[in-house]
Amino acid sequence: MTGDDLLAAYNRGPHWCEILGGGGASSSHGDDLRTRLAGFSLTELMRRADLAERELYNLGITFTVYSERDAIDRILPFDVLPRILSADDWDTIESGSKQRVTAINAFLHDVYHEARIIKDGLIPAELVFGNPYYREQMRGVAVPHNNYVNVCGVDLVRDGQGRFKVLEDNARTPSGVSYVVENRHMMLRTFPELMEEMPIRPVSNYGQKLLEAVTDLAPAHVDDPQVVLLSPGVFNSAYFEHVFLAREMGVPLVEGNDLVVENDHVFMKTTAGLAAVHAIYRRLDDAFLDPEVFNPESLLGVPGLFGAYAKGNVGLANAVGTGCADDKAVYAYMPRIIRYYLDEEPILDNVETHICREPEGLKYTLDHLDELVIKPVGESGGYGIVIGPRASAAELDEIRAKVIDDPSNFISQPMIDLSVCPTLIDGMVEPRHVDLRPFVVTGKDTWVLPGGLTRVALRRGSLVVNSSQGGGSKDTWVLER
Repeated sequence: MTGDDLLAAYNRGPHWCEILGGGGASSSHGDDLRTRLAGFSLTELMRRADLAERELYNLGITFTVYSERDAIDRILPFDVLPRILSADDWDTIESGSKQRVTAINAFLHDVYHEARIIKDGLIPAELVFGNPYYREQMRGVAVPHNNYVNVCGVDLVRDGQGRFKVLEDNARTPSGVSYVVENRHMMLRTFPELMEEMPIRPVSNYGQKLLEAVTDLAPAHVDDPQVVLLSPGVFNSAYFEHVFLAREMGVPLVEGNDLVVENDHVFMKTTAGLAAVHAIYRRLDDAFLDPEVFNPESLLGVPGLFGAYAKGNVGLANAVGTGCADDKAVYAYMPRIIRYYLDEEPILDNVETHICREPEGLKYTLDHLDELVIKPVGESGGYGIVIGPRASAAELDEIRAKVIDDPSNFISQPMIDLSVCPTLIDGMVEPRHVDLRPFVVTGKDTWVLPGGLTRVALRRGSLVVNSSQGGGSKDTWVLER
């Protein structure tokens, strides 16, 4: 059976397909890929998929799933049929992501300084100042170029009409970019003829772009800044990514006990003595960063680091306190935030969102509970979400009680008909729902990695793409114009 036969038998159902289009519209940007796939038999496709899986295992490209009793290292499942985006699609994604991060940075600068948006009544004060990720210690602290979020993951979905919508902002420590680069390397090794002379934009320069952005955060008077990547250590679920990024950036990978602060300056311990550090890409949450300021029981951080940071002697990416901009409650206000700071309409719309802390949003949610997706504002990874149309009566009763008891902790959204992509499942090519996480890197300027992480829900009919709940990933190809 040839690839052409496989896709001829492929049934996208009522969904928008990333290769074929949908809703009465055809998609021509996938034609070249379909032609090239016609050269592969199902047997050959499966053989190379097995090779890719074994190589991922041998390379140690894993993430950690934590259960109540165990911590299990797993390979992120990789599907060899890529997702492909047209140049026009990417123009929308790129400009919309830059706009969104620009607005988030303006919002963060405001809420840690004048708080104009709160005084003007656009956002409730308790939503910001009562947020567990708001850091009072950051009030009045200057950050380089007024950019608090230097690495942001913008989670996007495409609906049944082919429109991209933002599902979530990840402004603290977004993960997954290592899979973007490794997936591309994997495809180049296992399917070289599929990619030969295809006009696909590269992703291999991410490490250089990230290094440039973090270097931009170093004190201005330093001619040759030393950058390091700060990791919680080998037991962190994303430790593979920390090792990968340090290598791609060409910088030392350090843990808290490798650094010391003297006279409000940061130094790295080396065999030759202490070496000054000027900028840190940290993959360590605020709470563990400095035991003298945040969690006093933290053994992962660096005593005195926040003092050095507040005095401008070291740069941190991302800035302390960015988490108050990326929970689901603030997400619901993002269209207002964009209009307020930029005087522009959002290029990428939010998914329609009902804010349960607001009376009309609460009433609509309770009246339409069986039609909506209900989300707790502080959770991530797909946890705590109730999909109303697929929930049992008991589950609906339980979430109703929780929403009534604490409406500020919830938002609700319609169930989006997520786009699908052809996916190799048990020897068949079937549609599976996908999302997309572009990575936006900001120093003095802003750059978006062409493509991003496509996550795929491998279970039939599932809308949950998170790796911790059974999702996998695909290589994402952005075509040159």
